[in-house]
Amino acid sequence: LDCSVLSDTRTVYIANRFPQHGHYIPQRFADNRIISSKYTIWNFVPKNLFEQFRRIANFYFLIIFLVQLMIDTPTSPVTSGLPLFFVITVTAIKQGYEDWLRHKADNEVNGAPVFVVRSGSLVQTRSKNIRVGDIVRVAKDETFPADLVLLSSDRAEGTCHITTASLDGETNLKTHYAVPETAVCQSVSRLEALQAVVECQQPEADLYRFVGRITVTQQGEEIVRPLGPENLLLRGARLKNTKEIFGVAVYTGMESKMALNYKCKSQKRSAVEKSMNTFLIIYLGILLFEAILSTILKYAWQAEQKWDEPFYNQKTEQEKNSSKILKFISDFLAFLVLYNFIIPISLYVTVEMQKFLGSFFIGWDLDLYHEETDQKAQVNTSDLNEELGQVEYVFTDKTGTLTENEMQFRECSINGIKYQEINGKLVPEGMTEDSPDGSVSHVNREESLFLKAVSLCHTVQISYDQTDGFGDMPFSHANGFSPQMEYYASSPDEKALVEATKRYKLLHVLEFDANRRRMSVILQTPSGETVLFTKGAESAILPYAKSGEIDKTRLHVDEFALKGLRTLVVAWRRFSVDEYREVDRRLHEARTALQQREERLAEVFSFIERDLELLGATGVEDKLQEKVQETIEALRLAGIKVWVLTGDKHETAVSVSLSCGHFHRTMNILELVQQKSDNECAEQLRRLARRYKNTLPHLPPDHVIQHGLVVDGASLSLALREHEKLFMEVCKNCSAVLCCRMAPLQKAKVVRLLKTSLEKPITLAIGDGANDVSMIQEAHVGIGIMGKEGRQAVRNSDYAIARFKFLSKLLLVHGHFYYIRIATLVQYFFYKNVCFITPQFLYQFFCLFSQQTLYDSVYLTLYNICFTSLPILVYSLFEQLVHPHVLQSKPALYRDISKNSMLSFKTFLYWTLLGFCHAFVFFFGSYILMGEDTSLMGNGQMFGNWTFGTLVFTVMVITVTLKLALETHFWTWINHFVTWGSIAFYFVFSLFYGGIIWPFLHTQDMYFVFVQLLSSGSAWFAIIIIVIGCLFPDVIKKVFYRHLQPTNTQKSQQNNLSQGSKLFPASEEVLFFMLDRSNRKMRPISVCLLITCYHFTVEGGAWPLLTFTPFA
Repeated sequence: LDCSVLSDTRTVYIANRFPQHGHYIPQRFADNRIISSKYTIWNFVPKNLFEQFRRIANFYFLIIFLVQLMIDTPTSPVTSGLPLFFVITVTAIKQGYEDWLRHKADNEVNGAPVFVVRSGSLVQTRSKNIRVGDIVRVAKDETFPADLVLLSSDRAEGTCHITTASLDGETNLKTHYAVPETAVCQSVSRLEALQAVVECQQPEADLYRFVGRITVTQQGEEIVRPLGPENLLLRGARLKNTKEIFGVAVYTGMESKMALNYKCKSQKRSAVEKSMNTFLIIYLGILLFEAILSTILKYAWQAEQKWDEPFYNQKTEQEKNSSKILKFISDFLAFLVLYNFIIPISLYVTVEMQKFLGSFFIGWDLDLYHEETDQKAQVNTSDLNEELGQVEYVFTDKTGTLTENEMQFRECSINGIKYQEINGKLVPEGMTEDSPDGSVSHVNREESLFLKAVSLCHTVQISYDQTDGFGDMPFSHANGFSPQMEYYASSPDEKALVEATKRYKLLHVLEFDANRRRMSVILQTPSGETVLFTKGAESAILPYAKSGEIDKTRLHVDEFALKGLRTLVVAWRRFSVDEYREVDRRLHEARTALQQREERLAEVFSFIERDLELLGATGVEDKLQEKVQETIEALRLAGIKVWVLTGDKHETAVSVSLSCGHFHRTMNILELVQQKSDNECAEQLRRLARRYKNTLPHLPPDHVIQHGLVVDGASLSLALREHEKLFMEVCKNCSAVLCCRMAPLQKAKVVRLLKTSLEKPITLAIGDGANDVSMIQEAHVGIGIMGKEGRQAVRNSDYAIARFKFLSKLLLVHGHFYYIRIATLVQYFFYKNVCFITPQFLYQFFCLFSQQTLYDSVYLTLYNICFTSLPILVYSLFEQLVHPHVLQSKPALYRDISKNSMLSFKTFLYWTLLGFCHAFVFFFGSYILMGEDTSLMGNGQMFGNWTFGTLVFTVMVITVTLKLALETHFWTWINHFVTWGSIAFYFVFSLFYGGIIWPFLHTQDMYFVFVQLLSSGSAWFAIIIIVIGCLFPDVIKKVFYRHLQPTNTQKSQQNNLSQGSKLFPASEEVLFFMLDRSNRKMRPISVCLLITCYHFTVEGGAWPLLTFTPFA
């Protein structure tokens, strides 16, 4: 091979028998180790740290920590370093554990025992020791340890059967072939003597593409044979129905096709995460504003001599001579450090834990478990849980997703005559099985040819339970079936149509591909004739047919499609001896070509598949899955638009859309099909837009006409080329869209079109086959159906379910819960940090901006880690606004949370302002109640600044914890434990921390402070008054809104409770007023009593309802 070819191909010497003469330089190939892990023991720390510090929040806290180390700051470096260390450590442990599991799995694979032919004998070794060129022996039911070119099997013809379930999920058997020259080498000694060289392309990820040739030297003569995908046994596939095979390793380890398909999916980010980052930037702005304002005010204050250098704090010479600019920068950084806790570092780790732990609920949900197939829902990524609650568009495949993908033969058309299948017999239309002419005793030529075509033009394999004795048996049983046989096909349609026969000799298979949309076989008949049988979509066969009942068959195909049947058209062609010789030559040349093999094969296939004689068509039924209609209706009520994207023909797709409720009979159907040019397509789009607009003025106000759009693949390509905006306008005015005759990439393009439109809606794609993968990966949320078309869709999806009907609970219940939980978690985190740091800012106005900290360093460190972390985590795992049954029975409740409503700027502003208000009440409430002249101790002793700071901190911990309790609607014992336990833990910790002199602490400013604070009755009074003062307005707001402007969710709670709920009291909300329901006016309570709200529990779920009883 010349140098240019060498770069694109590799040369493999079988059994590593390299040429002894000339200047041969061996090529370097990868070893056979599979590495799916991310880290090694040496690079884990630096690589993991690098990845974690790419997060803005982590990097920001690292900078703050370094600033604290470098300059004299008011707080200890521990206050920033410890939370940062905690977050980094927790994340590193999680990622390290996941990687250790990957290492463990890799070691199992790489250490698996294999047999290799070396030095004339079979040698057992480990999988990782296989080299390119080694001859490997694989036994029945074993997986292939590398990509092997089949040399021989235990069968004389050199064939073997494999299943590729672990690669593409297809469980059907596929036949692979050895070339005749190596097929005879069935023993180790003969393989050792084999002199052969494989030349093939360099490794690529496409599982179904392999181009190569093998040169076998026999008695000094070189014989060249082509190699294609049918000769290659892929790593990960499993050998079936074959005792053993021998193959030569051509691609090993990370160069095998399976390894090349390990690809990182593009990182999907949820709308909540994007909102979180926006809020983070706003809070960073608030932090910088507070730091700059404090620095400026400090220097404005120090402009007066008495404040710049008071008598008790004289400046050193170094301070007097230092640069004012450097001093300003140093002060700015010090304020930055002082206020840095307004940015919640633990938010990220809490969100990560919430998503990870919350994702288990989907797998544990018995309503999402499919008993017949023993399949439960699975979560492949937990990063998008809350996105399930924001979906606006669902894009679904039809076959296998809305339907069962279980084909049953129903009708056929033979030579222009329609036949129906009745009790296993073909009966001409209009006759019954019992009528005299209903059972045809003789079969004419056309019928015979048609039956032969559907019997022979397929890729069905037969598995025998007992291999002995069946090899020579003619298939003469009724219908060709035997109880000992099992049929495997690459397509369910084929399995429904096949009837096997062995009297014909198979010469060539022209494999199906998506571009041709047909497959063919060339056979030699028992009489010695050479014929071609072909089948495919009507658009792929009818244009190439020159004889037969073309018009009648086209009519019958359309009729089958209108009934919702899947159609295939069948045709044939006879070859003369010379014609076949030409066909055989061309096929051989194309298949042995190393360059542009696919293009040359496509050329030859089109040369062969022409001048056809039409035989007929088949109609196979694919029945709908259970509860598809109810699911689509529930999604529509939830405000979600459903688009069906399918490869089926127009009539079939429309029929199924009507039967599954995607289209209604009363719906106005708009069609954009069979457009031939850009201008024609644009004109039709304008007509559709006008037709939609013209219906609006003539409608009564309470009447709405729903529109459905049907578009085919060819028209879609034209529409997307230059008329995208017009197409989108038509689509958005339609409540249901059906796209038929779609190629896989067109499906993805449609999803991308909606995803990137002006409104940027959240999209979800759901499918079950490999052709849906691009659509699933393109959508914001991808869902795989565990169907009969393999596991490729499931492996590439974010979530996987067994049936389409489970989608409604996944979105309407799980999506709803996940969204409200995480939205509240994010808002609450920012709120509690504003509450935390604003008093620190206000305190500077009372200490001459001297950067004196209000709280002790230990409190600064533990506020987010210990005192307030668990209640919000538990809330974010268990909260339920409404019972799951209510959410499913009232899909419209999904609209309440759509368009990221709970994380809107208005809601964010409310929580932020609430945080500032509460912080002002904490600080000034404590300041007023503990004024300068107030003696709060029994002995008249005054409180100091640490006591004041501790009072503010105590009020804050209690208030932010109770604020979350007010927001909680669903109480479990865990909620009670962490809510009241967190407050109790704070008090117990503070007593121990301040009540004992700890020898390892450098300073102990807090010694006896907390004990002293709690011994004051005035302090207890201040705590109670301030907490009530903070939460009281919030409770009033809640009551007002619930009774005067209730949301749909609150109405559902009310309705559900009025239908016989069980009532028990719980201290959730404390009120100082009552609502007179008769006249809906507020009136004061004569005696100030705590009125307890109640929880109502129905079947384990709980919701709050504010009911009030007057107390005199």
